[in-house]
Amino acid sequence: MALRRTGTSCTSRLRKVEVRDCALVVSAVLSATLLLYIHLLDLHQQTTISSPAPPSGPLPLHHLLFSIASSSASIHSRASYIRVWHAPISRLNTTFLFLDRPPPQPQPAASLPPIIISPNASSRHIGHRIARVVRDAVALDVPGIYWYVFGDDDTLLFTENIARILSKYDHNQWYYIGCNSESYEQNDKFYFDMAFGGGGYAISAPLARVLAQVLDSCLNRNAHLYGSDARIFSCLAELGVQLTVEQGFHQVDVRGNLHGLLSAHPLSLMASLHHIDAVDPIFSFMSRTESLEHLFKAVSLDPARIFQQTVCYDANSLITVSASWGYAVEIYEGNQHLPELLSFQRSFRPWKRGKNVASSRFMFNMREYPNDPCKRPVVFFLHSAVRDTDGVWTNYTRHEARNCTRAKVIEKFKVVRVFSPVVRFDMEQMKAPRRHCCVISSSSDEDITIQIRNCGIFELIAMRG
Repeated sequence: MALRRTGTSCTSRLRKVEVRDCALVVSAVLSATLLLYIHLLDLHQQTTISSPAPPSGPLPLHHLLFSIASSSASIHSRASYIRVWHAPISRLNTTFLFLDRPPPQPQPAASLPPIIISPNASSRHIGHRIARVVRDAVALDVPGIYWYVFGDDDTLLFTENIARILSKYDHNQWYYIGCNSESYEQNDKFYFDMAFGGGGYAISAPLARVLAQVLDSCLNRNAHLYGSDARIFSCLAELGVQLTVEQGFHQVDVRGNLHGLLSAHPLSLMASLHHIDAVDPIFSFMSRTESLEHLFKAVSLDPARIFQQTVCYDANSLITVSASWGYAVEIYEGNQHLPELLSFQRSFRPWKRGKNVASSRFMFNMREYPNDPCKRPVVFFLHSAVRDTDGVWTNYTRHEARNCTRAKVIEKFKVVRVFSPVVRFDMEQMKAPRRHCCVISSSSDEDITIQIRNCGIFELIAMRG
């Protein structure tokens, strides 16, 4: 009996030890699992919780960080372009210039964004250096940034429009937003679904933070690619992210006269214009910088409407008016077919130079731009812009290369006055935009007045007759 009791006691003690050891193991596993969960949650929060839910209205500019790729060699010749668009937002301190080395001449502190020199940047291939601007921009750790926007020093940015465009998207998700090239050949050479870097592109903050962490290894795998934009595109592809296209970002892979593009801009908000050095001044009677400064007089009053095309017909079918707001008004004799007016006039030359430029193809419909100025519509360029309590008055004055014989109905006009309400799109209108209508409200012997307004539900923009 004693042995039986002793054996029972030993067995009981052994079972207690096993239960206690098992409990310790379970506790250790649970603790490790909890620590792993907390660690993973912390990693997730690093890329997601810094931004609240997307706003219902236009995104404030201080939530955007603008990163401009430049160099010590180009900054002085292009500083004037940067000042034009940066001056209105200089107080925000969310724009930075990324250079390979300090500029040879000091820049006035208040005239340009802060300059960032990346370590060993001058020893790297230019494509590698500019691609790493993504990592350098994230490393600045500026608080409250929802989007990182990238462009070049010869890119004109329309910052408030970019903010409006990005307001359509949830900045807590992974977004890569931009547009491809106007040139079929350029897209074919690189990628049709790549955002061209000069035209600018935007990356949401959580995606930018992840991309910054994996960028160096990815760039090493893609060192054979020519440009920074192709490398960034490839790295984002490796992360499983595709391009979200916004037509307002313009690479401007064309040369010469941009009138045909700017006078028939699509409904998308104007976000950027690249290659300022490769095209003629927007206003032929001014220098490049003067033209941009003149344009921004209108941009400052109603940025969302800049270059938005509106077409109207007079009651007697004598003239057709096409207004590219803040830029130019064209007056045609008689009724003109609307789809024709919405296509681009080929006033520009292909980006590619050489013997076969005539065979160059573009990513949009085009119409003839007569070599003879007298066969073109009468063009009135922006002269002044004034805002009142109800909207904006823009005035356009007549410009012709030479004296041309015109029909009497349009020969008399010297000035076009356009009234428009300030654009206040809500997010739903941004997602499904509709072109505005206009009416010729009055005219005199020398001037014509156009009033832009929202179209009625059943109203057509159609020829009279």
